[in-house]
Amino acid sequence: MKNYKFILILLLAITAYASAEDYSGDEIRTLLPFDAIPAIIDPQFVAAGAAKLNPNAPIIGVTFNGESHAYSLYLLNGHEIVNDVVGGMSIATTW
Repeated sequence: MKNYKFILILLLAITAYASAEDYSGDEIRTLLPFDAIPAIIDPQFVAAGAAKLNPNAPIIGVTFNGESHAYSLYLLNGHEIVNDVVGGMSIATTW
């Protein structure tokens, strides 16, 4: 079992070294394929008192035409984009 761990670590180190050696710093490298992180397109909301968030949890808040929506940054870390309608206006909240 120890030999397999050593071989795996060695392969990862060689791959990381080769990747770092080829990188010139001028290009953008993408780790995930296109559209790998799905946007939220039909968000569901609960009242602030029913939200299962710490009172100090980071959020992005949006208000248009008297209507307010809040988006948890913890949720946005996994999705990055929420397409929504707030106060009759179509918006995209991004993180």
